[in-house]
Amino acid sequence: MQPEQLLPGPFRPTDSPWFWGCAFGLMALVGMALIAPKFAVRQRQIEGRFLGRQQAAIERSRRAAGMPAIDLAEEARDREVVAPGRIVPLWTLATAAGLATLASAAMLRREWLAASRSPPDGDECSPPDGDERRPPDGDERSPPTD
Repeated sequence: MQPEQLLPGPFRPTDSPWFWGCAFGLMALVGMALIAPKFAVRQRQIEGRFLGRQQAAIERSRRAAGMPAIDLAEEARDREVVAPGRIVPLWTLATAAGLATLASAAMLRREWLAASRSPPDGDECSPPDGDERRPPDGDERSPPTD
């Protein structure tokens, strides 16, 4: 390896996992925004089936207990009346993706600021010029001079 390859170069955001977390989070938010109308229709169908199965289970338990049977067709209700909102709304997933994206962006910015403040040559451990650790003048422990 060449010595110049060991020196850190400029900050490259694509080398940071926070960049990719932010990018994928943004893509998830865009995807959810595009699919939201179809999600609402599909989720309404799934929840309607769930509510129907729930009513059928209640009817089975009534029959098993010896209670009089109820005609499920007569008792059928409009899904929007039974459950006006979604049982599983899309905003919960969008909120989680948004928070993950914001956290990734904040960490990426923090990493970028830390990289911009570090010395360009990457030598963070050497003392500044003229600040060599020597004992004060007149100290008996100072090394002998030739």
